[in-house]
Amino acid sequence: MKKVIPIPVMKALRKLGSDINDARRRRTITIALMAERAGISRTTVGKVERGDPTASMGSYAAVLFALGMVDRLSDLVDAMHDVMGRQLEDEKLPKRVRLPKGE
Repeated sequence: MKKVIPIPVMKALRKLGSDINDARRRRTITIALMAERAGISRTTVGKVERGDPTASMGSYAAVLFALGMVDRLSDLVDAMHDVMGRQLEDEKLPKRVRLPKGE
């Protein structure tokens, strides 16, 4: 059974791949050298640069590391950037805070 990838996910992966391709070319790094530095095959570098969803997260991370950009990966789902999660937490905050009786 083939997985159906949502269109917004495909668009985001394609943009990520294109941005990785641009970053590699700005650094004048060949695909062969990128593959060597990232420890993956040239074919896999091509998949990453096309935003192929079958390329592993590890491959994307290795390429970002080779570009000196892996620190950005660790911030993707950081709580500071999770606006929706913080809004949901705020909705659960009590309206009032009362001390227990006897204190």
